[in-house]
Order: sequence, then structure tokens, then C-alpha cells
Amino acid sequence: MHPADNPLVSHPKKAGPLKIFWTRLRKISEPLVESAVALLPIVLVIAFFQLIVLRQSIPNLGQMLWGAVLVLLGLALFVRGLQMALFPIGEEMAYNFVRKGNLWWLLVFAFTLGFGTTVAEPALIAIAQEAARVAATGEVIENTAQAMDTYATGLRLTVALAVGIALVVGVFRILKGWPVQYLIIAGYFGVVVMTFFAPPEIIGIAYDSGGVTTSTVTVPLVAALGIGLAHTIHGRDPLIDGFGLIAFASLTPMIFVMAYGMLY
Repeated sequence: MHPADNPLVSHPKKAGPLKIFWTRLRKISEPLVESAVALLPIVLVIAFFQLIVLRQSIPNLGQMLWGAVLVLLGLALFVRGLQMALFPIGEEMAYNFVRKGNLWWLLVFAFTLGFGTTVAEPALIAIAQEAARVAATGEVIENTAQAMDTYATGLRLTVALAVGIALVVGVFRILKGWPVQYLIIAGYFGVVVMTFFAPPEIIGIAYDSGGVTTSTVTVPLVAALGIGLAHTIHGRDPLIDGFGLIAFASLTPMIFVMAYGMLY
């Protein structure tokens, strides 16, 4: 007798269409719920100050609600995409490079990853264009489209170069097991020293460039690279050694942008 025809053999019950539907609906709704919980404090703060403190109605309420829905959907899809694609591919590539055993290819990959993701960073593109416009208005550069485009492009490439070098240093730190805090302290000491010599017009841009660099595109891949390396290399703790690459990525642009301002 075939096992499937034996009444004494228990078989797992197939899930019905309704159960499958609710299971899939729950998986789809989880990112939406998590994003809604994350956005709720912001909505409550804005509503409190607008309605209670300022005692004014919310302008264009329908448009703002529609925008909030779009933000909710975009944030949920973005977080889900990070979990499904960027984090796994970053960790997998780090594992493959370590298994290949070629240090130079790993460092080249770290540099190109940092450089490429930073050049494509939307926040950096926006801040570079705004910095060029303000510099032209303040007569730091010529008030022409070509001069502003050259200034913005140079600023973006400088920050991208800084992040690429930062990832090379960070990856080398993970391989060697150096404590991250000493390198970060030395880096910020360099930032403080350079602040006294950099032109005043570039200092604020340099400080902001470190923040806008570590944004939506750069952070997931950089974090995945560090965690993947720490998971792969024997004797490294992902919690201690895997993190810290983002700190390097936000530190080095300040140094490079101030040097860019001093040379420009």
C-alpha cells in the first residue's frame, strides 16, 4: 500500500486559500505597521505644536494626508528592499572576497563601493548644488552656471573620494582587529585642527557633508560590508568589529572637504 493511501499515516494538512491569503496579507502589512509606528511620533509632534501651541488648523490637510500615505508606503518598501537585497548582497560579497583570499581585490571593492554609492547619494547631490548656489551668491565663485556646476561636481567627487578611502581604512581595521575608537578620536582631532586653517565659508559645508554622505544609499551597503567581513573572518565579533565603517564614512568627508576648500 502506498503511504499516501494508508489511513494510519498522518499527513500534514494543506493550508486553505483563506489561510494562505491571511498569511500573505500579514507579511505584506508587517512593514507598513512598522513604518507607521516609526512615523507616529513625528505626526504627533507636528499635530501637537500646530493645533495646541500655535492654535492653527493644518493647511492643505488632504494633500498632507496623501503625502503621509506616500511616505509610509515608500518607507515600508525601502526597508523591505534593504532586508531582501542590499544587506544580503553586501554580506555575501564580503564573504566571497574573504574566501577568495585576495586582500587587494577586497580593498579595491571597498573603495569602489564607497565611491560609487556616495556619488549616487541623492542627499549629497542636493547639498552640493545648494552649496554651489550659495557660494555663487556670496561671490566665493563666479555666478555662472558653469562655475556652479564645476564647484558642485568637485564637491561631490571630493566627498566620494573621502568615503572610498574611509572604507579602505575601515576594512583594513576589521582585518587587523584594530580598536575603532582610537582611529575615530584621531580623525576628529584632525577635523578640529583643520577647522582653524580652513576658509570659514567651507567649514559648515564640510561638517554637513559628513551627515548627508551617510544616507539612504550608502549606509545599507557599508553596514552590510562591515558585518559580513566580521562574520566571515575568524576571531572577529560582528557586534564589536562589524560596526564602525559608517563612522569612518561620515568622518573623512569633513577632512577632505575642508582640504578642498583650502585648495580651491
